[in-house]
Order: sequence, then C-alpha cells, then structure tokens
Amino acid sequence: MDYYKELIIEQDLFAKISEQKEEIERQQRELQDSLRYAGSIQSALLPDEKYIRKLFPESFIFFKPRDIVSGDFYWIYKKRNMAVLVAADCTGHGVPGAFMSILGISFLNEIISNGIPNANIILNKLRENIMKTLHQTGDMSKHKDGMDLALVIIDFEKKELQFSGAFNPMYLIRNGNLIEFRGDKMPIGIAPTVEKSFTNKRLKIRREDILYIFSDGYADQFGGVEEKKFRYGPFKDLLLKIHRQTMDKQKHLLEQKFLLWKGDLEQLDDILIIGLKILT
Repeated sequence: MDYYKELIIEQDLFAKISEQKEEIERQQRELQDSLRYAGSIQSALLPDEKYIRKLFPESFIFFKPRDIVSGDFYWIYKKRNMAVLVAADCTGHGVPGAFMSILGISFLNEIISNGIPNANIILNKLRENIMKTLHQTGDMSKHKDGMDLALVIIDFEKKELQFSGAFNPMYLIRNGNLIEFRGDKMPIGIAPTVEKSFTNKRLKIRREDILYIFSDGYADQFGGVEEKKFRYGPFKDLLLKIHRQTMDKQKHLLEQKFLLWKGDLEQLDDILIIGLKILT
C-alpha cells in the first residue's frame, strides 16, 4: 500500500514539475518575442544603410550587438552642407542599454532641430538632458547611467571637421599615418569630477582622409591563445593594415578578425565601428 502511495506522490510531483517547466518555457518564449519586437523598434530608430551610403558612398558600419537589443547606437544627420555622425556606447547592454540609446537618439534629434551647433555644444546639451531626465545630482551612488561617445561634424563646403568626444576618440588616417584625437575624460552623464564644457577640435579635411569612430567593444573583447583583451594598439595596427581596401572589404576583414580572435569565447559587449572616406 505504501508503494502505491509513493507512486501516486511521485506522479503528482512529476506532473507539477512538467507544468512548471511548460510555464517557464512559455514565459521565456514571451520574453524572447518581446525582446525581438523591442529590437525591431530599436533598429527602426537607427539610420537606414541606404541613407548612410547616399551621404557617404565610401563608408561602413560594423554593428554587432551582444544581445537582441543593444546599448551601442549610431546616429547620422545631414542638413545642407553639413553632416553629423555619432558612435555611442551607453551604460550596460541589452535592455538597460537599449533604453539609454533611445533617450540618446531622441535628445540628439531635439538638439539639432533648430540647426547644428558646434560639436562640443551638442555634447554639453546632451549631458544636460540626460542628467535632468535621470534626476542625476551630486550623489554618485545613484543613477550613474550615461554614455560615452564620439561625435563628428563635417562641413563639406568649408572642408572642415569638428570632433568632440566623451571618453571615446576619433582616428584619422592620412597618407598612411594614423592620428588619434582623444575625447575628454568625462561621460555624458554624472561624473565624480567637476562638470565642465567638452572641448571642440577642428581640422581641415582632405580628399582620401579616412575617419573611424567606435565603441570600446572591439578592443575589449577577450580572445586569442591567451584569452586576453584585443586592446587598442592592435586595433590601430589592424586599421592601418586594411585602410587601403574598400570600405565593404574593411568591414568584412574587421568582422572576420573579431570572430577569429573571439573563437569560442562569449562576446562580452556590443560592437560598433563606423568608417568613412572623404571623397570631395
């Protein structure tokens, strides 16, 4: 009799476990469906590749989110003879990063709605909006979310470029030499240092100049035989090695190198690299 009681209890327990398993699987499917839908919304907010190619025929965007949605985003805007490009890396990745990216895109659209100010002014206003929206005050223990980014303004008529960066740099390759323009050591958001204006760097552009702006995901990826970070030195060397190739070929080579370096290891962060060649 005890045997049959134990059998009934085991069957009931098995049935409950099966029900719980089915419920968990259902919740996971709903979550994945929601994430995919969120990913499609985020993708719709990013500039269309055809639009980018129209502005910059020789360009590429290597964008490889770690998850379905991304904390990295890119933003491009053109008005008359000027174009603005942004490569941004928000705090975190996945859903939290995606929320920040939507905020960033919305604020950038708002900031340039009445004209394109200087590059550093855009960053100053973006930081102000982010801090105000997230209620960031002097207390660094809360709401430390923000973003690092590189912003470039190209004036095709004056053949002039402006660069301003929040931590992230811009690389310029000219006549086979790579020149690094460093961003300020301040984020878009609250920081432990005294808040001050971002700096604005100006330079004349030349035909055949190649520009790169990016997030830190590529250089920070672990891989190789020793499973260490790729690092910025080898990243610069790689860009110098491939910069004479077409932009499509460069994108392919960057992705190929990334996959070979990563191997079987997990992708740790979102990847974003924008490259373009000046043709005028």
